[in-house]
Amino acid sequence: MEELRGRRVLITGASRGIGAASARAFAEAGAKLALGARDERTLGALADELRERGADVVTRRCDVADAAAVAALVDACVDAFGGLDVLVNNAGLIEPIGQLAETDPAEWGQAVDVNLKGVYHGLRYGLPAMLAGGGGVVVNLSSGAATFTLDGWSAYCATKAAVLMLTRCTQAEYGDRGIRVVGLSPGTVATDMQATIKESGVNAVSQLDWSVHIPSEWAGRAVAWLATDDAADLAGVDFSLTDEAGRRRVGLPAPKG
Repeated sequence: MEELRGRRVLITGASRGIGAASARAFAEAGAKLALGARDERTLGALADELRERGADVVTRRCDVADAAAVAALVDACVDAFGGLDVLVNNAGLIEPIGQLAETDPAEWGQAVDVNLKGVYHGLRYGLPAMLAGGGGVVVNLSSGAATFTLDGWSAYCATKAAVLMLTRCTQAEYGDRGIRVVGLSPGTVATDMQATIKESGVNAVSQLDWSVHIPSEWAGRAVAWLATDDAADLAGVDFSLTDEAGRRRVGLPAPKG
């Protein structure tokens, strides 16, 4: 992925899981990174690790539910690197998990604020910076839950379905202006979110053996690959790692199990 060298990349939810794995993949390819997350301590440790490897990194505490915080992260990227080429809308929540009529309205609303409005905020402030530079790539973290009903996941399924539509709408509106928008549906990934799912004991996903979940590094590599010209044909769609053909395109092996 040599073409990513020097690209200005912004990643939300970058302190752990797929976000951190994506940061490492882009750093390995020589990209410049603007990383945002709520956990400043973990984010700072990741930034130090990447700088030791020679990467250019700026960080900001960023709750994607806060439009001003997302705007500040975009500004930090532009101030540090002169522009923005790749936006990765990764931050997301799985909770609340439970039957819809038993969920807490505040928690359900928080899922909307982070999973849906957080992506909107990234697009709202990231797109102008990309357009100023002639275009760019947006990768929205999606899920099979965007199109498949899962018991106890009303907030997650509904917000991921909405993000899929945001991916399509944004591509329709900006595709002829040098912007490419794609979703990544990675399947089940061995992250903290998956641990929360398993602990819940709700629906079939929680019953999966840990060994069947793909490493976060695979998902991170896929995010970086989607920002390359090799993925130019995937504009406006959700790209899945759950099938062999998708994994083969990224250069990933088959999962265990």
